[in-house]
Amino acid sequence: MHQLPNILTGIRFLVIPFILYCLRPGVSTTVILVGFSFYTVGAITDWLDGYLARRMNVVSSFGKLMDPLADKLLMATALIMLIPMGQVPALVAFIIMARELVVTGLRGVAAAQGLVISASSLGKYKSVAQVLALGFLMFPLGILPVDVHLIGTWLLYLALGLTIVSGAEYVYRFKQVYVDELGL
Repeated sequence: MHQLPNILTGIRFLVIPFILYCLRPGVSTTVILVGFSFYTVGAITDWLDGYLARRMNVVSSFGKLMDPLADKLLMATALIMLIPMGQVPALVAFIIMARELVVTGLRGVAAAQGLVISASSLGKYKSVAQVLALGFLMFPLGILPVDVHLIGTWLLYLALGLTIVSGAEYVYRFKQVYVDELGL
């Protein structure tokens, strides 16, 4: 039972190839819905593995490394596959992925010095906005009586703003902890 959070992280890695397959250009609405279902499973496991790890008090080295990697790959997969579908501008995808890479790199530098710079509330809101935006943008039009892509676009730009602000906040906090406290 103590491995359940890591199993959920592994499931996130497993759904990624299915999302890639289902969101390729020219597929039917049904195939896109299957891709959306895999994405939803990945998003739910993202929330659930963290919840269970905290609740069960089972934090592992594997989880610390692989959970954020699985999160980033799930988001990058959705962002990239939504570009040719015309749902995500390439520049927006680049900014979001660049922020994730920079923050991940800074976390690694801090960890090498034994420092932990935890995620802020803004970073958590950014993640929620990204997950929801990509889900709405992925969901096919015409199934629901609302324009899910319009909702997704608004959420995407909210996520973009939170991405930029939370990234800048993380760089500032990194500078405070890493440079100021260590005197580098």
